[in-house]
Amino acid sequence: MSFNGEAKVNTGTVHRWFVEAASNFHEQRDYLTQLDAAIGDADHGTNMDRGFTALLEKLDGFDGPPGKLLTTAGSTLVSTVGGASGPLWGTALRRAGRSLGSGDEFDGAQLATALEAALDGVVELGAAQEGDKTMVDALGPAVRVFRESIDDGTPVPAALAAAREAAEQGMKATVPLQAQKGRASYLGERSIGHQDPGATSTVLILAALERSVASER
Repeated sequence: MSFNGEAKVNTGTVHRWFVEAASNFHEQRDYLTQLDAAIGDADHGTNMDRGFTALLEKLDGFDGPPGKLLTTAGSTLVSTVGGASGPLWGTALRRAGRSLGSGDEFDGAQLATALEAALDGVVELGAAQEGDKTMVDALGPAVRVFRESIDDGTPVPAALAAAREAAEQGMKATVPLQAQKGRASYLGERSIGHQDPGATSTVLILAALERSVASER
């Protein structure tokens, strides 16, 4: 499938996204755990790896529209990922899935709306804003850049690449911040100087989405 402003993606694309994400988390499990050991419970890598492995098992043979796949994935993560990440990513995917509705495919503008719905869900549930040293520091800029790119007529793969780059910049910007939310906030100033694991895993998820869409070309 060649991608342009009118191109659409479907359930297969979303499923490949989760396959890519599961692979990322399996490969980066120890790194994420190392990041989390500095300011959290040292279980983020294990939790995300376990959750996305369970997600692939749940979605094996799935037959339905992409919106339903996303809501199913969200519910699975809530029940299999420990800590705050399960509810947060579960909410994000369910909100995104509901925004897509029951259509068999979606385009860049619909994806932008879905990502905005995901971000809104995370902000609402976690009560976090950019600058609080959370996943929102990566997800917020990524969603904003993706919407701006799509509105400017940028092809979806390039827009996702720009979004991922924005997420990486947001992730790196968490290092000098003092955590305001979650387990890391209990450390106060001792949380300064460490990269947020939630922002890091957000980059892994967005990079997986970028690759899954690029593979449609």
